[in-house]
Amino acid sequence: MPIEYVKYMASDEEIYGMLRPYVSKWFREKYKTFTPPQRMAIPLIKEGKNVLISSPTGTGKTLAVFLGLIDNMYEYYEKYGDLPNGIQVVYVSPLRALNNDMRRNLLEPIEGIIKHAKSMGIGLPRIKVAVRTSDTSPSEKQKMIKDPPHILITTPESLAIALNAPRFREKLRSAKVVVIDEIHELASSKRGSHLSLSIERLENLSGQSLIRIGLSATIAPLEEVAKFLVGYRDDGTPRDCYIIDARFTKPIDIRVLCPVVDLVHSSAEEINEAIYKKLIELIKSHRTTLIFTNTRSATERVVYKLRKLMEKENIVNVDEIEAHHSSLSRNLRLEIEEKLKQGKLRVVVSSTSLELGIDIGYIDLVVLLSSPKSVTRLLQRIGRAGHHIRQVSKGRIIVVDRDDLVECTVLAKAALARRIDKVRIPKNPLDVLAQHIVGMSLEKKWKVDEAYRLVRRSYSFHALPFNDFIKVIKYLAGYYSDYLEHMRVYSKIWYDEKEGVFGRKKKARMIYYLNIGTIPDESKAHVFTVEGRYVGDLEEEFVEYLAPGDLFVLGGRVFEYIASFGSKVVVKPADGARPTVPSWFSEMLPLSFDSALEVGRFRRILGELLATKDREEVIRYLINEYNLEQHAAENIYEYFREQYLFTAGLIPSDKLIVIEIYDELDRRNIIVHSLFGRRVNAALSRACAYILSREAGTNVRITINDNGFMLTLPEHIDLDWIKLLKELTPDNIGQILRNVLKHTEILKRRFRHCAQRSFMILRRYGERERSVHKLQLSAEGLLKIVHEIPGFPILEETYREILEDYMHIDAAKKVLEWIHSGAIELRVFGPTTTPSPFAHNIVVQGYSDIVLMEDRKKMLMKLHEEVLKRIKERIRY
Repeated sequence: MPIEYVKYMASDEEIYGMLRPYVSKWFREKYKTFTPPQRMAIPLIKEGKNVLISSPTGTGKTLAVFLGLIDNMYEYYEKYGDLPNGIQVVYVSPLRALNNDMRRNLLEPIEGIIKHAKSMGIGLPRIKVAVRTSDTSPSEKQKMIKDPPHILITTPESLAIALNAPRFREKLRSAKVVVIDEIHELASSKRGSHLSLSIERLENLSGQSLIRIGLSATIAPLEEVAKFLVGYRDDGTPRDCYIIDARFTKPIDIRVLCPVVDLVHSSAEEINEAIYKKLIELIKSHRTTLIFTNTRSATERVVYKLRKLMEKENIVNVDEIEAHHSSLSRNLRLEIEEKLKQGKLRVVVSSTSLELGIDIGYIDLVVLLSSPKSVTRLLQRIGRAGHHIRQVSKGRIIVVDRDDLVECTVLAKAALARRIDKVRIPKNPLDVLAQHIVGMSLEKKWKVDEAYRLVRRSYSFHALPFNDFIKVIKYLAGYYSDYLEHMRVYSKIWYDEKEGVFGRKKKARMIYYLNIGTIPDESKAHVFTVEGRYVGDLEEEFVEYLAPGDLFVLGGRVFEYIASFGSKVVVKPADGARPTVPSWFSEMLPLSFDSALEVGRFRRILGELLATKDREEVIRYLINEYNLEQHAAENIYEYFREQYLFTAGLIPSDKLIVIEIYDELDRRNIIVHSLFGRRVNAALSRACAYILSREAGTNVRITINDNGFMLTLPEHIDLDWIKLLKELTPDNIGQILRNVLKHTEILKRRFRHCAQRSFMILRRYGERERSVHKLQLSAEGLLKIVHEIPGFPILEETYREILEDYMHIDAAKKVLEWIHSGAIELRVFGPTTTPSPFAHNIVVQGYSDIVLMEDRKKMLMKLHEEVLKRIKERIRY
């Protein structure tokens, strides 16, 4: 039965009958009745089955798990007169902050159960709970060795260190159960790959099959996440797992709000004022409101403005409004979370930090400012409201422009229809594998075949070719020393190729402890002009996107990117030029591929309606089908009608890519309306630019967004644009992108991350800690060398990470397959001296810097006027 959905839901009385009488008594008094996820999960947990529970926040899934596990421990006590020895349960959470919450949440039922048992004349021993993370003091860790807890709460990184801590490792041998909380958050990153191998190593250490329990918010596809949780047997079949799909047990109420009647002619200031007016209106009519923005900078801006406005109108005390994001200190974040739990806050504004399942108490409304960029994220964010299964999760999405309105309308409908984006789980990350091979070498001498078997039990490495495994072992064993030793890259393990055995080297333990983990160190890059004048700082993530010739805004002025060295960026002023990369680009969430296809489908349906129905019928359809306000539906109708009339019926969609030629005085812009999300468009645009640059013999500037990309040429060049796009095939795009990436910023920086993860460059060694600037310089020196080594595993991993995890090359290949099979049609529009309405946002994209917001709005209005003028001329003739 490897993977099976749970259909049976036990009744309350059946579950009370399964539990110890004192456990039942405590639960009945505290909660009265079980929730659907609890009714499905508790019987399976009592039986010791592998279970994945997917349900929204506030549906009691964590309590279901621990109630079953606590009851099993007391059942053992009743049978044998004592609690089982040593660590029984390892609970892993991605957030250190969650762990303290978790300890509190576990101690309460344990204390309550002991108290109820006592009232029934039964004396129960206390189940011990302890937290082990990087915040745990050495004395507490010592205490755990002498007196191990029954339930250990930890993070993925601390578990990996614990597996190699000689004395504590022995305490983990007794582990029977692993609980992974927030598995949806972990599965999609290298932290998840790392944890997945740690769990296989823990199972190997314990010498028995571990019971695996995964807790997840809304996610899809559940079958893949279940396989990620349980891994594979040696015969290649997935281990058994029961799936509890309770993702839609909570009622949801989602609406899209358009702050102004006319999104085109309202100024930036008017839209801004209307958004805050709407926010204040919503805050006043609710007890506690959680507002999500998409960037940290926006979070701070919204809090500042709300405090100012609400103090002026004397609505709430300014201390009742707080910001919560990952840049705040840990103590400040905990303080805000505590205030929220105690009901002391009216408003909390967050970027992404409150999406995880921190127990934040009562929230009756979630407001999203602009699109959350995926249906899954929309459901996870709105799921924070109504922190109880019988309370409605109420969410409102406030839009900022016409593209945003279309996107949010589609995502809200898809969320209500339960069409969730598919999670992307990294496959075979070789840098993570390198860390674990060093960790394994510290345990004992390993036969290569035995180690390979263990690694392939993990879902993340199940398809790992043996050849790649050996390459990583050879790299760690110093087989490339002729190339690397003069760069001070030394072996971390020894490897006897003849015997097929590897083991640890001296000093490897210190390297492993001090440099373990998958989250890269980030820092600011310092920007200087060619003459050496300091201009300001950029986020390193932003620098990743830059290519020579790119134009961006810093401090209200436009600069052209020249090059970078370590964390120093060199630019030259480009006043008056149009920026190509907006300042928020690196922070902005990309639209997911699945959600982008939904938006494309919506465009196609609306395009068909425009061809056959009148204005009133289309607007009525939008109001009824998408629950829109009248003026929001009118905004969408006018937007699509203008595009339809301007292009003589060309509405780009999931089945049609329009290649628009837009000419300016001294340049030609090729705007490709490919509605597949920014990650896929990053792959397609870079590959197209490479081919175009070769054909035209000139440099090409790239501008990308979720709805397409723009290639800008310095002159008016005529080519067969459809033929050019069709030169890209599913078979050649990978190699073209490798050629493109070879000298890019993203390769330089991602190589540093992979080199750090694989212990090629060390942030910490002995008492020494190196700055990110020095690490980047080392990585850049190494990158030149490893390009000379055929198939070098860490360089291969860097390319894999960029192509698969960042650019989503598999989705880009799917799009190319659709193009070549005729499932997607290509049409050319233009040349024209006015861009079509759907192209406006990408044309003015670089101007979305705050300083230039008003200029951007004026440009959009001017373009809109030109469109209307052209439409009138076309209708007249």
